[in-house]
Amino acid sequence: MSTAQSSVTPSTGKLVIAWALVGVPLAYGVYETLTRVAALFG
Repeated sequence: MSTAQSSVTPSTGKLVIAWALVGVPLAYGVYETLTRVAALFG
């Protein structure tokens, strides 16, 4: 018997997709910024 807490609901899937759509470009932007700052000061 699975409980609602341990199962993946459609709203959980939408939440994961939404975070991915925001997090991936954000992580890329942070990475690009850090590499350019390192090139500037290094």
